[in-house]
Amino acid sequence: MRYVTLVISLVLLAYLVMEFNGRTAELNRLRSEREIVNARLESKQATKAALEAQIAYATSDAAAMKWAYENHMAQPGDYVVVPVQALQVTPTPAPRPVVTTPQVSNVERWLSLFIDAPHTVP
Repeated sequence: MRYVTLVISLVLLAYLVMEFNGRTAELNRLRSEREIVNARLESKQATKAALEAQIAYATSDAAAMKWAYENHMAQPGDYVVVPVQALQVTPTPAPRPVVTTPQVSNVERWLSLFIDAPHTVP
């Protein structure tokens, strides 16, 4: 009888240790998952704050003035200046560079092909 209670208590103790080990592993897994979720939450909160800042700027008067300035609109009291092209535009020709080639005789050309002569073939 004493051995039976000892065996039952050892089996019960082994079961409790295994259950404790499983719960500890589950706790560690949940903690790491919580850290991942917290990191994602911080990222989403930063994105939300940045979007709220963009919304605040987009609904401000400064954004409207910048948009109007970029689209060539004027405020009351502004003098709008529109550049007008001249009626007759005379194009000025660009000077063309003159390329001169040195005059080399045929004999010098043949010699430069066969012998390393100072004259080169143009």
